[in-house]
Amino acid sequence: MFCQAAVDPWLTTIRQHLSPLRKPPATVLALWSFGMVLARSGALSAVSHLLAEGMQRHEPTVRQRLREWSYEAPRHRGTTRQELRGETCCPLVVGWVVRWGQGTQLALAIAATPLGQRCGVLAISVVDRGGALPVAWVSRLAGAKHAWRREGLRLVRQLRPALPPGWTVSGLAARGV
Repeated sequence: MFCQAAVDPWLTTIRQHLSPLRKPPATVLALWSFGMVLARSGALSAVSHLLAEGMQRHEPTVRQRLREWSYEAPRHRGTTRQELRGETCCPLVVGWVVRWGQGTQLALAIAATPLGQRCGVLAISVVDRGGALPVAWVSRLAGAKHAWRREGLRLVRQLRPALPPGWTVSGLAARGV
């Protein structure tokens, strides 16, 4: 079991680096990321189960709170809910990664991935320390042809403001992207 005191420093860090987020979505992002680290999984069921135990809450309540975090604003419960827009956060996350990195080089991995029969996702990830952190993505319904190249270039343009002048950026793309 953990207490709120364990989440608070991470919430402070998130609010410092992702300043456009108001406190409620920043709190859920802190819970999500904290839960993923403790659960060693990004699965909603694993994270919500662990957080519910640690916070002594009902699991369906925690699960719904985590699920609503990624909804569009009209689908949120309540009237003043903020929609989390990737375009807003993407350069902030890349800037955050750049600040804790060393050197003046950055590697990006670009890959299109089908998610079952429902949709496909094009994601750009920063490759660092033996892993990859997704920082920008777009999803499209499966079955329709997509111009991934145009979408990929749009995502890369979103990252540009976060990169310091003079940095070398290498892009690694999956075949066909």
